[in-house]
Amino acid sequence: MEPVTRQFLREAGITHGMRVLDVGSGTGEVAFLTAELVGPNGFVVGTDTAPTAVAAATRAAQSRGLRNVEFRGGDPAELELDPPFDAVVGRYVLPFQGDPAMMLRRLARLLRRGGLLFFHEPDFTFVRSTPSAPLYEQACRWIVDTSRLSGQSWNFLDRVHPTFERAKLPAPTLRLRTFIAIETHAHEWLMAVGDMVESLLPAMERLGVATAEDVDLPTLRDRLWEEATATPRMIIGRSEIGIWTNVV
Repeated sequence: MEPVTRQFLREAGITHGMRVLDVGSGTGEVAFLTAELVGPNGFVVGTDTAPTAVAAATRAAQSRGLRNVEFRGGDPAELELDPPFDAVVGRYVLPFQGDPAMMLRRLARLLRRGGLLFFHEPDFTFVRSTPSAPLYEQACRWIVDTSRLSGQSWNFLDRVHPTFERAKLPAPTLRLRTFIAIETHAHEWLMAVGDMVESLLPAMERLGVATAEDVDLPTLRDRLWEEATATPRMIIGRSEIGIWTNVV
């Protein structure tokens, strides 16, 4: 996702010298990319509620010799930070919040007037294959149905404008990038689908979406690849949404 996130961040206006808050940093990849874009005169504060993620990101920053990024543990809206920031950024964050509008409102308070609020989020609305690859499409439905029933929908496109309206923020600019490949170029994406199914399998069984026997995890990735390459096909994967607005 790095090239897509980079393009979105640049178009949104992340540039040299900015002071940026990265929320939901995980192991720090978006924070590191943002630190590169803001340069040595800028600074990035990465935050995550998982202590193990903060520790891993801190080690990675040290190993890279980065001096313009640091990581803090906890809810960014409650941490003792030093606002205002020029921008708040996050990737794969909003769909997994119980109240994303509330999160946006709280984060907007940390921005200077005119500051940038940016998110990169997923959407599975357009996932399909042609000619149809039934196992691939079924695996994607398992992912979408499980996340929806868990209250953490991977389909965020239709929720963007209502979320920003409830947050009383200016309507955001949107960009959409979708993975499309002929079958022989789709291996990495198909393996990622297998990874997502594996991570969600306990929830799938708990929510009645699919059983371990339905999924047959030990052979799933091989079957996805064999199906895709059995005949010439176009594989359409997950979409990536760039979302940003300037707080007035």
